[in-house]
Amino acid sequence: MASLNKVILIGRLGKDPEVTTFDNGNRKISATLATSERYRDRDNNWVEQTDWHNIVVWGNLANDIAEGRRNYAKGDLMYIEGKLKTRQYTDQQGIVRYVTEVNAEKMMQLAPARPTQQSSFGQPYAPAPEPAPGYTPSPTQDEGNDLPF
Repeated sequence: MASLNKVILIGRLGKDPEVTTFDNGNRKISATLATSERYRDRDNNWVEQTDWHNIVVWGNLANDIAEGRRNYAKGDLMYIEGKLKTRQYTDQQGIVRYVTEVNAEKMMQLAPARPTQQSSFGQPYAPAPEPAPGYTPSPTQDEGNDLPF
């Protein structure tokens, strides 16, 4: 029986992509993406719900972003296509934790953020919505600290 693991998201980057270069020269790009939906509740009031997704990029796409051939910045509206991956790690207190990430295979900027401030990648950005109350991103195994990816 065949199976399929494919994720397609359209949302705004929550911060500038972060580059990690490993000893072997491989690069990893980490980012967060906010997706929102709006609906009416029972009382006919508009409610907006935002979900935050951890995005990880490897390979040639990561190299293009790291070397500035693709300039993505906080607030950009992005199309992201990839695979959903869950991994486990042990935090500094010895507790086994799990993190789910989208391993991006395709990334495309649909619209730049509004020009309000300069980002570290030289692209203008507008502030992205803040994470929903109670959202706590998990650190990665290779960094072993409290960073969100």
